[in-house]
Amino acid sequence: MITIDSSLNVLSGAALGVLVCKADVFESSAEQLREFDELIKGLESKYAELSFVAQNPQIAATRAAYKALGKDPSKYRNSAEAMLRRIAKKNGLYRVNNAVDINNMISIESGYSLGSYDLAAIQGQIVWKRSPDGEKYQGIGKDVLNIEHLPALYDDLGIFGNPTSDSRRTMIEPGQGKRLLYVIYAFNEENELPHWLDKTAALLEKYCAAQTEKTQIIKA
Repeated sequence: MITIDSSLNVLSGAALGVLVCKADVFESSAEQLREFDELIKGLESKYAELSFVAQNPQIAATRAAYKALGKDPSKYRNSAEAMLRRIAKKNGLYRVNNAVDINNMISIESGYSLGSYDLAAIQGQIVWKRSPDGEKYQGIGKDVLNIEHLPALYDDLGIFGNPTSDSRRTMIEPGQGKRLLYVIYAFNEENELPHWLDKTAALLEKYCAAQTEKTQIIKA
């Protein structure tokens, strides 16, 4: 389903954890929100100092990957780092819907940046590659983003996702029986990916009545 372009060969240990499922997307339940809030509360203690966030091994590896590709990780923070910095500052996190909230729950707990995408909006083969000079797109809840040199996902229509911010084109909106793609972006090793794919699948089944169709680990 996803191939890795040679432009990412400079990143030793890069891998993707991939999950495809069919799920019902709606507002997060009170039970899910309680679990989310409890997770955030625990992480506020773990990251009592803001400097602790960059020491998370997954975040440190993502920052190193950005540098290797020519992107300043302090100006373009990966999504896991950005969320954990908000938590460390006790600023909380936004809520979107049950499917996206699961994306964010896994990301802040693991330190991996995740992307979640509506497969109906994706066409053709997906390629993970370094985005070229001048690449931009409309981010979710953001203005047009400068995403050149990020390790990004492309389909036949163009770029749609990366570890910093996903595009509006493939964003997950409410609906029943939606086919979704979850991608875990890893940059130091893939040994933990099976655990986090299993946990993502379990949360999707619990809160989205999801049926997992496929999980896969793709190595550079």
